[in-house]
Amino acid sequence: MKKISIIIPAYNEEEALPYLYERLSKLMEQVNNYEFEILFINDGSKDNTLNIIKDLRKKDERICYVNFSRNFGKEIAMIAGLDYAKGDCAIFMDADLQDPPELIPELIKYWEEGYDDVYARRKTRAGETFFKKFTSKMYYKVLQNLTRIEIQKDTGDFRLLDRRCVNALRKLRESQRCSKSMFSWIGYNKKEVLYDRDPRIAGKTKWNYKKLVDLAIDGITSFTTSPLRISTYISIPTFLTLFVYFIYVIIKSNIINEPIQAFQATILLILFFSGIQIMLIGIIGEYLGRIFNETKNRPLYFVDEYNGEKETNEIK
Repeated sequence: MKKISIIIPAYNEEEALPYLYERLSKLMEQVNNYEFEILFINDGSKDNTLNIIKDLRKKDERICYVNFSRNFGKEIAMIAGLDYAKGDCAIFMDADLQDPPELIPELIKYWEEGYDDVYARRKTRAGETFFKKFTSKMYYKVLQNLTRIEIQKDTGDFRLLDRRCVNALRKLRESQRCSKSMFSWIGYNKKEVLYDRDPRIAGKTKWNYKKLVDLAIDGITSFTTSPLRISTYISIPTFLTLFVYFIYVIIKSNIINEPIQAFQATILLILFFSGIQIMLIGIIGEYLGRIFNETKNRPLYFVDEYNGEKETNEIK
């Protein structure tokens, strides 16, 4: 019997967990030809989230949990879930039930047909403001233009990953992560499933606009060095302006027989050296970007306990 790991990062989700478990229990009863593992990653919750997860584990051994030593963020919680997942495939979903568990059988169906990455794409996003939807759309557009691989639009973390995708993602250990980009970067055979995203079942979202902006910046800077090339791009029109202005000054001085004025020479020199400086900054930025990408080797997280057993601060 194949095993399916459902990975659920959780941070202060005490209100949503009873509803989540109820719907997952019904799902597992209906899909009884698979073995399930529900793996919670408690990301340093300050409420009663961990105790509720422990109570659920007492009555259902399919519940597993990893408790972080502190809050490391959802992106780190996701890679920890992949590290600890034991299934033949892994499914990411949020604890707030915006991702409906009832869609999981369809994800499994396409996985059995041979797809490695079955991702759920949102048709509608209930409970979200127009501004958030608009900024999300613009972010994906910018990210798509800056990168050389296709990024799935309107797609979150709700997806099923085959074990070989799980193993591939576990090899990517950079600390400033953007899982949405990584899902695209590893490739493999992908399948889209459309769904309507529900509003939160309970509690409040942990994503304010500052955190969303930070996530967007991490997604761009950790996945592409394109922003560092801005200096190089700026140097090109600077040199073009220098060239055009230089031709203008030479022609004017020859036709009108007017000597080159001091301010004109000053403008030419400023344009010339500004172009050189900007170009050199761009070159330095290219090398710094490569060094930046190659030196991400810090520990990603520390675990306080796994299924009730204390960890010995093993670095993952």
